[in-house]
Amino acid sequence: MVGQRAGDDERGPRRDGGRRVVLALPALIIVAGVFFDLGTPASFTASPLFAAAPLVAAPFFSPLYTLMTGVAAVGTVAALHAYNERTSEIPAVTELLTVFTVSVLALFINQVVRRSGEQLASARVIAEAAQRAVLPSPAERIGGLHIAARYEAAQADAFIGGDLFAVQDTPFGVRLVVGDVRGKGLDAVEAVAVVLGAFREAAEQESSLEGVAQRLDRALAREGTRRSGLDAFEGFTTAVLAEIPRGDGHVRVVNRGHPPPYVLYGDGALETLEPGERALPLGMGDLGSWPDRADEAAFPAGATLLLYTDGLTEARDAQGAFYDPGGRLGGRIFPGPDELLDALVVDVRRHTGGRSTDDMALLAVSRPGDRQPERRRTMPVVP
Repeated sequence: MVGQRAGDDERGPRRDGGRRVVLALPALIIVAGVFFDLGTPASFTASPLFAAAPLVAAPFFSPLYTLMTGVAAVGTVAALHAYNERTSEIPAVTELLTVFTVSVLALFINQVVRRSGEQLASARVIAEAAQRAVLPSPAERIGGLHIAARYEAAQADAFIGGDLFAVQDTPFGVRLVVGDVRGKGLDAVEAVAVVLGAFREAAEQESSLEGVAQRLDRALAREGTRRSGLDAFEGFTTAVLAEIPRGDGHVRVVNRGHPPPYVLYGDGALETLEPGERALPLGMGDLGSWPDRADEAAFPAGATLLLYTDGLTEARDAQGAFYDPGGRLGGRIFPGPDELLDALVVDVRRHTGGRSTDDMALLAVSRPGDRQPERRRTMPVVP
């Protein structure tokens, strides 16, 4: 992914060039007005250009820059009328007053935009704090495993959504969950809090991963009784739960209607951990009940388990093609889970052109070790 990182950096000069153009735009408008005024008959006026300069500056720059642009526009209009000896004419006075009035209005617009920006920044800080409280980042080392997590919001200023992840060291090994709550907004955030709270409790108390899944199902069912309208009947959460026992080179997985995880081995091989039996998402127990069955797969030293939400697999490029994690990651070797997720995030941004429409949660767990024993597969595997 090194080349893709470089490609991502190539957009930097283009962004800088765009900023420089915007910075120079008010001055360029004033210069264009001067040439227009000097190169056309007296019956033509360049006052719309001079009035536009401070209006362009108002939403993008500081009050001082906006003020200086307005002063420059008014001063230029006055200088041109003096040069053309039309200072006392009524049209000249009208043009001067118009540009002056628009410049004052630009200062007012600048203040409104700045206040709105400060309010947005305050809301962003509050949202980020709430996200950290509801969805804290896991520690880098848990139960002897290396952990990395990322939450990529579809909108740059959005910090909270319906995607979730958690890692917990328990008496039964390290247990993980990655899920995606149906819907958006506060209801989704509440469901995320319910799932994570139930997981942290059940992961410590339930002796089996299947028991943890059942506890989450019951917690969401109780939550559904408190909801009204459509959410009372259609609220659900897709999720993958995983368990990595201590001293055992295997991982157990329960999949509740979620995209299947991947295992990336130390030699570059990649396996898709499809569930042995399909199951409904959490919170849909009213439609049918059956016992969960955990599938087991090899997870030797040097391997990395990658769990994710559908924001990864449903990311589209300009032609509408979905992102294919298996095709992009197969045959590649990464130093650790952080490097894997960093490369994956960059690659998805390149694929979508920065136009993702869904949040994306990523969780990678690596078992330390450079060499791995022969893999024993007990879970259905899709290359």
